[in-house]
Amino acid sequence: MATHHDNGRAAAGDDDGDAVAWRFARPAVDGALASEGAADRISIRAVRYKIRESVDERDPRPVLPLAHGDPSVFPAFRTAPEVEDAVVATLRSGDFNCYPAGVGLPAARRDVTNDKFGQDAFTLIGYRNWRNTYQGFTNHVGALAEHLSRDLPYKLSTDDVFLTAGGTQAIEVVISVLAQPDANILLPRPGYPNYVARAALNNLQVRHFDLIPERGWEIDLDSLVSVADKNTTAMVIINPNNPCGSVYTYEHLAKVAEVARKLGILVIADEVYGNLVFGSSPFVPMGVFGHVAPVLTIGSLSKRWVVPGWRLGWVAVCDPKKILQETKIIASITNFLNVSTDPATFIQGALPRILDNTKEDFFKRIIILLAESAEICYREINGIKCITCPRKPEGSMFVMVKLNLYLLEEIHDDIDFCCKLAKEESVILCPGSVVGMENWIRITFAIDSSSLLDGLARIKSFCQRHKKKNLLNDA
Repeated sequence: MATHHDNGRAAAGDDDGDAVAWRFARPAVDGALASEGAADRISIRAVRYKIRESVDERDPRPVLPLAHGDPSVFPAFRTAPEVEDAVVATLRSGDFNCYPAGVGLPAARRDVTNDKFGQDAFTLIGYRNWRNTYQGFTNHVGALAEHLSRDLPYKLSTDDVFLTAGGTQAIEVVISVLAQPDANILLPRPGYPNYVARAALNNLQVRHFDLIPERGWEIDLDSLVSVADKNTTAMVIINPNNPCGSVYTYEHLAKVAEVARKLGILVIADEVYGNLVFGSSPFVPMGVFGHVAPVLTIGSLSKRWVVPGWRLGWVAVCDPKKILQETKIIASITNFLNVSTDPATFIQGALPRILDNTKEDFFKRIIILLAESAEICYREINGIKCITCPRKPEGSMFVMVKLNLYLLEEIHDDIDFCCKLAKEESVILCPGSVVGMENWIRITFAIDSSSLLDGLARIKSFCQRHKKKNLLNDA
């Protein structure tokens, strides 16, 4: 069978000589996911897998994962027993084996004896079981709204909170809603590549503003303003920051809100690492400034509760002036979620218990572990001359370091560094190019201290082995 491409359309010759022009070829060939190396530019997971393939399987040492923020595999970071108990109790109740309730099931707020849905439910499963089950969905959204309201100067209602299948779906929801012809969105550089990927899939233009390493990775507000235009709809701020490990002050966030107001754009506040702070700056939710500019906050259980595999996230509408309601953004989010997937029902059902029962001791223990490992990471990096850390991390699970390639032989760029390191030392790092900064590296310190020390020692050995021979000092 012969195949050729003509103007983006594939034609295949059958054995009898006939050719078929397949109409799906053009969108596939020209699509955002089809270009060679596309995954390497927009997916940390794809790059991590590619680097993992470089590992020499003959190396008897364990492979050390310093590329992604999932410390759940280490016993010291295991989630709280009461969190696991909440899920077990929800499963054993038998009340949450049904379809989930989407954005909160409006029917749960009706008088079921006076509408057809309620009467059918009464007939099929009995009023008491129906009420208990579906009232639970309203309760779990309400519990989250109450939980998030504790750090805000106003109260969120159940209508302000949308549950999603992890923070990843929350990004998908928000980007999809904002994607209109000729619209663009402002993203930080460095940043989280999922935003770039989702924007590409939705034909939403992306423009980048810079973060300034020497100022604790603060947003360059001049850069932000310079890339915006009349078609700009929103900006993304990640705080605590992935990949930089920075935590923004109240004063800086206030300036960001004022700039967003002047530009007439909403703020997407990615706070997946919210409250995971251990430096001089406390965590301040961007929603505090919702009266200045409307904010859509993205959060999840994944990081603070150390359960990334449970896939429960949310979008919280922090907009006391109801601007997003008037402009139909809220209606668009609701409509999107009505035709999308939902978080697992039993995880939703466990949410009130998780929020209410998790002891403060658990959160303190995780913060102490992260603070200790961040200190180790910063100290040991300062002893490796081929990499430079501009700022000690104060939050999240990551730090960005700059490669000093002029000190190294036969290392071409950040991806080459990571692949050769994986092959020679069985250490997996995340190249900075995938988060928007070439020849930088993202390192996670969310790992047990002995493995972290081992990994950093291997990186140092690698740099010493590849240092330029004419240099007098060790690298």
